[in-house]
Amino acid sequence: MTKTPVLEPPETAANLSFETVLDHVAARRQEFAELKYVPRDMIEEFKQVGIYRAATPRRFGGDALPPSEFLRMIERISAVDASAGWVASFGSALVYLAALPLDTQAELYKDSPDLVFAGGLFPVQPARKVPGGYEVSGQWKFASGCKGADILGVGIRGGEDTAGKPLTALLWPKDVEIVENWDVLGLSGTGSHELKVDGVVVPEDWTFVRGGTPTVDEPLYRYPSIAYAAQVLAVVNLGVGRAALDHAVKVGAGRTGITGAPRLADRAYYRIDIAKAEAALRSARAFFYEVTDEAYATVVAGDPVPDKLAALLRLSSTHVAKAGAAAVHTAFQLSGTGAIYDGTPMQRYMREALVPPQHAFLGDGIYDSAGAVLMDIPPFPGFI
Repeated sequence: MTKTPVLEPPETAANLSFETVLDHVAARRQEFAELKYVPRDMIEEFKQVGIYRAATPRRFGGDALPPSEFLRMIERISAVDASAGWVASFGSALVYLAALPLDTQAELYKDSPDLVFAGGLFPVQPARKVPGGYEVSGQWKFASGCKGADILGVGIRGGEDTAGKPLTALLWPKDVEIVENWDVLGLSGTGSHELKVDGVVVPEDWTFVRGGTPTVDEPLYRYPSIAYAAQVLAVVNLGVGRAALDHAVKVGAGRTGITGAPRLADRAYYRIDIAKAEAALRSARAFFYEVTDEAYATVVAGDPVPDKLAALLRLSSTHVAKAGAAAVHTAFQLSGTGAIYDGTPMQRYMREALVPPQHAFLGDGIYDSAGAVLMDIPPFPGFI
């Protein structure tokens, strides 16, 4: 008797799997690079798999995921396309919004917990205090993912009531001009354009200090927010490093070269250097996730994260960003002349991996400040 096959329903936007979204990213990564941003329909797919509710408070219908769960998602996206991973990483930025008044947050999330927030915070601009808020004007750089955002933030100067710390003012996209001037080789698809605002009044209740005291009492919002901001960017390079080493292993096991020389995998130097790079990348990754989970367990237990542990979060972020770049560099060097062609994956990995360590959150100065904290010496302001 012939058994009637059970047909699975087609995958729709309502039941997209994370694996399917990764396939879509792989198919469209060249499109992202050419457009210089990740289109809104791709952002909608990220919403469907929880990227933009990962840092939404549970009280407003979000997931408020433990950091390591979110970081692993960004790592996997970045292994497929670093620009998509970088844009998706800002799903974590909703932790900042937890410093807003609860009524403001309720308004933000009233339609959905899936909220896309992007910001151009620097250079911080003066804002005139007016009844009920601030009159905001100026132009801000590096607003990654701004073309797909539901809400935008810009940096304005604080005052005595913020202890001199700058504020982020929230604006609806209709009130902001996106100046499309993102013209780079690495992470070209992030759409990190500039934001321009001309005389928009932002109510005071729609401003907050980045990393300020949260009004939401859930574990995620007690996790060090500035450290988390560094982690979500650093993990992009963890994904790129993983992709480059996997590609090098695949190429090394391939056919002999055009000169008839042995396969790359048959050469001792190739095997040795790949093995060293594998060990270095995995070691950096283990350190990164170890301190992440330790810090989150601390806040879940109801305790503040000690300064030295917070410093380790910053240190492990810089270390993993550089370890990812080093893995890509090793894979590139070992790949020979085949890696110099523009259409090869290794060219893309090199361009992408060079960018995250350039970020101010991940530069060499972090080593100095982390070392200072570990030795009970004050670091530079804002490090923790």
